[in-house]
Amino acid sequence: MASKVPVITVYFWIIKVLTTAMGEATSDFLAHRFDPYLVVPFGGVAFCIVVGIQLSVRRYMTWIYWSAVVMVAIFGTMMADSIHIALHVPYTVSTAAFAAALAVIFIAWYATERTLSIHSIYTRRREMFYWATVLATFALGTAAGDLTARTLGLGFLSAGVLFLVVIAIPAIAHWKLGMNSILAFWFAYVITRPIGASFSDYFGLSHRYGGLGYGYGTVSLTLTVVIVLLVGYLAVTGKDVEERVASADAMGGRHRLGPAQGDMAPQPARVPVADQVERYSERQPGRQDW
Repeated sequence: MASKVPVITVYFWIIKVLTTAMGEATSDFLAHRFDPYLVVPFGGVAFCIVVGIQLSVRRYMTWIYWSAVVMVAIFGTMMADSIHIALHVPYTVSTAAFAAALAVIFIAWYATERTLSIHSIYTRRREMFYWATVLATFALGTAAGDLTARTLGLGFLSAGVLFLVVIAIPAIAHWKLGMNSILAFWFAYVITRPIGASFSDYFGLSHRYGGLGYGYGTVSLTLTVVIVLLVGYLAVTGKDVEERVASADAMGGRHRLGPAQGDMAPQPARVPVADQVERYSERQPGRQDW
């Protein structure tokens, strides 16, 4: 398969944070507006359908990928909140449990594939590990954000600012101290969830609970519009599509083409093998027997 994930750019991180906030707002809006015992199963079914579509395609497709991320954000929030609200599991316990689950997934992924790099998602098995990791990070981030804001009493705005400071740690450590890029990526990826969730709660909750009172429906709709515009921009420009690597000549020279626009990306010119051999022989006197 071709790569199944986008190129990691500033657009990736912006949309990622927005989807976490949108997932939090949408989950809370649906849970408060409708029966949670119906909403959560329907959310699980929608999650399975969208992720199934993502797994069925053979290359990265912008709209399908980000639709899957949005559903992971919504269902991951529902799952974490259900464990706390329906089962009365404290945030300290659920945060520890989700952290342990994420660690198990990472260990199994590395033991099987010998890499955790997002740039290595070229096989179905690695993609399955990738989405299991993404789901676990969303659930962990939701629980950690609520633990910080509610259980520890920091409030949603203070918690959001705290996580903004925390997410700078892997960035600075990678750029200035040579921190492993894979570790830095997944560190930052986990932290994006509580950032988005904390600010989503801050804007959506009423003044009584320390929020600005805009309502989860308004927050969810606003973020959805912004996400659609950004994803649409990426779909049109192809800035999130991995560059294709092609052989420059028979001797292994390599060059990169521009970002691939689906199957319409320019293809390298093909040179007959006989011509390649003749050209090489001309450059290498005494090697005509090659």
